[in-house]
Amino acid sequence: MDLFEYQARDLFAKHGVPVLAGEVIDTPEAAREATERLGGKSVVKAQVKVGGRGKAGGVKLAADPDEAVARATDILGMDIKGHTVHKVMIAELSPEIEAEYYVSYLLDRTNRTFLAMASVQGGMDIEEVAEKTPEALAKVPVNAVEGVDIEKAREIVAQAKFPADVAEKVAEAMVTLWDTFVAEDALLVEVNPLVKTKDGRILALDGKVSLDANADFRQPEHEALEDKDAANPLEAAAKAKGLNYVKLDGEVGIIGNGAGLVMSTLDVVAYAGENHGGVKPANFLDIGGGASAEVMANGLEIILGDTDVKSVFVNVFGGITACDEVANGIVQALELLASKGEKVEKPLVVRLDGNNAELGRKILSDANHPLVQRVDTMDGAADKAAELAAAK
Repeated sequence: MDLFEYQARDLFAKHGVPVLAGEVIDTPEAAREATERLGGKSVVKAQVKVGGRGKAGGVKLAADPDEAVARATDILGMDIKGHTVHKVMIAELSPEIEAEYYVSYLLDRTNRTFLAMASVQGGMDIEEVAEKTPEALAKVPVNAVEGVDIEKAREIVAQAKFPADVAEKVAEAMVTLWDTFVAEDALLVEVNPLVKTKDGRILALDGKVSLDANADFRQPEHEALEDKDAANPLEAAAKAKGLNYVKLDGEVGIIGNGAGLVMSTLDVVAYAGENHGGVKPANFLDIGGGASAEVMANGLEIILGDTDVKSVFVNVFGGITACDEVANGIVQALELLASKGEKVEKPLVVRLDGNNAELGRKILSDANHPLVQRVDTMDGAADKAAELAAAK
């Protein structure tokens, strides 16, 4: 889960990373009050989870409370790269800046470790720095057990060639940033820029944090950080039901057991769709190892609630969960939805293979539901689902 800047700033402050004061607001008039509390001047910053805010006009200085109201009025509701601005942060005006730096920690999946990155060339696109002057970006592996103490932080700072007059303060900031990274179960914490002010302070002026959703079970407070305004309603409903669902731009609803199988299903449906008017998968939905009637009903309810969906492809390879259980789950799910008054009108194509596949197929045939079509091969089922979607 990616956080807004103001949320990242709050986590930084919680763990001792030096930041400036700020408040998040969602009305222009609130910008006046926030600016007054900050001494009469402020920076009005659009809160969107995308870069390039400044170039898009989403970051403005306000010399007084009235100007803060005007700036907030301009920015609220603005579209920045497809993201609507619902909130702005009213931030304390920074003291005069002498230098801008870059620091971050992230999960390095390729090398199966954590990685610290630091550069004395901050305040710009770090990818551009890495591409044009890779020697300016220090990359230091971090042992997960040993972590980052002050000695390790000094090593990172030395490799990045920070000036001697700020090296120790930057190292101290790197320690607190690591504390944030670990304590919050983050995949990324980034400060750009980390600035040196004329009065000698080191401050995190802007930051990014991405949290690991797999750690939500031990981070219950992270639920409050979710962006309810931007959340897709279908994804939110699926999450509430404990389903692993991602909305896509297509017409064929997908249900499968196991992420690998579902990903393969997306591919075969997309390929089959090329022969049927370019229809595409409408979603990713992994029901996991259990395919009870309730789980299947929840999955179908989510997918059938998507107005873009014209047909549904249920693709299951029986393993620990046998295909007869899945077939019974599908039949019971349709009965359950009907009993709840849910009108099922979209065709379902079901492909079963693996453990007890023959028995599962027989259960579907015996049920003889008018909307369920059984196809025994993955390619054939994908083609049928695409054909049915194109015909709608």
